[in-house]
Amino acid sequence: MRVTFLGAAREVTGSCYLVETADVRFLVDCGMFQGGREEHERNFAPLPLAAAGIDFVILTHAHIDHSGLLPKLTRAGFSGPIHTMAATADLLAIMLPDSGHIQEDNARRRARDRRDGKRPRSEPLYTVADAEACLKQISRHDYHRKVLLDPQVRCCFRDAGHILGSAILELWVEEHGVARKLVFSGDLGQPGRPILREPERIDDADFLFIESTYGDRKHDCLNDTLDQLTQVVDRTLRKKRGCLVIPSFAVGRTQEIIYYLHDLTRQGRLDGLQIFVDSPMATEVTQLTMRHLELFDEQAKRLAAWRAAGHGLPSMHFTRSVEESIALNRIQSGAIIISASGMCEAGRIKHHLRHRLPNSADTVLIVGYQARGTLGRRLVERAGEVRIFGDPVPVRADIEVLNGLSAHADRAALLDWARAFKRAPSRTFVVHGEEAASSALKASLTEEFGWAVHAPDRGEVIEL
Repeated sequence: MRVTFLGAAREVTGSCYLVETADVRFLVDCGMFQGGREEHERNFAPLPLAAAGIDFVILTHAHIDHSGLLPKLTRAGFSGPIHTMAATADLLAIMLPDSGHIQEDNARRRARDRRDGKRPRSEPLYTVADAEACLKQISRHDYHRKVLLDPQVRCCFRDAGHILGSAILELWVEEHGVARKLVFSGDLGQPGRPILREPERIDDADFLFIESTYGDRKHDCLNDTLDQLTQVVDRTLRKKRGCLVIPSFAVGRTQEIIYYLHDLTRQGRLDGLQIFVDSPMATEVTQLTMRHLELFDEQAKRLAAWRAAGHGLPSMHFTRSVEESIALNRIQSGAIIISASGMCEAGRIKHHLRHRLPNSADTVLIVGYQARGTLGRRLVERAGEVRIFGDPVPVRADIEVLNGLSAHADRAALLDWARAFKRAPSRTFVVHGEEAASSALKASLTEEFGWAVHAPDRGEVIEL
């Protein structure tokens, strides 16, 4: 048996791992690379495998850096099942067609630029039709049920506590009559956070693949983070009399921000909020999230009951049309605008930033991970000017960063999760983290537990 690390190896995006035995070939995740021009070009590169020869895909969760190249895989000839959680399947039905729409829009924009002599024409990475075809291949599963995916492969999905439907994979892969257990952590959630349940503990593995997004740092205390959020809202809306713009991932982070703004209102720490969710996909995902209350923790269920009672609630507006989105830019003060994408690379947030960044009364609040090369990363690094739609935009608005709201486990939580293994893995592979984060987690797992740990390079092939 061997594993090829096709993405998320000493980097955060593009999660994709090819597992091969003498009898079966399958992928764990098939994610899009996110970031700057180099990552964009990698998405368009030919797939480093024969898509028609893949038997099936197992998907840990719906985030685009784990699922975003599935339509390309289908377009290239993959016809097998895509195994994932039922809630993830519901999310993909929203996210993949939306991604296909973005790819088509980007292709049309490049075609217009070509007529101006700026860039060569490019076809879309995939289309809405490709995404719809891919969705027909999804096979839905539930947590805690061991299922036979192939005569040689059994799988059990465990709750990863990262986003709705996120899963840790327990895989038993048989070759030459001998079964070996592979565990893929997927993206692990941070314990102690509301809405979703805690990441489940795993007892044993022969081979462990563990994420390391924040393997070199500890998140800020949640209470301190909520204090900071309260202060940013109050300073922007009451003192500067401006608007607060929050670039946010449509899946997970937007719902978390809505949760905290409601909970701070319930506590009496904020009041009179005017919240606009300007992302059709985030709106759909929020509605979908409320249909999966069975996956909520007790805190979230209590807040949902308070909201249902309808007393003293923030004013919530979900914009859908382009006209409604444009109208938000005419609001001079008092608005909280939550818009996708979370790394400021696509969608309506770019229009809001182009309008708001030059205004010193406004604030842009960064609430999630920003990959290298993204517009969001440049804002975090305090650029004095950025380019949006090819035009220079001065940055006069305040840029604030909340470091305590990550949906990823931090260094301490990752080590605590690993500590729960009663039987140490024979080999551990640190993935889904930039160089410093991967190296730090590798060193900690080696020094504290005495494990055999390796941080693979992209494209590396490991014999198990």
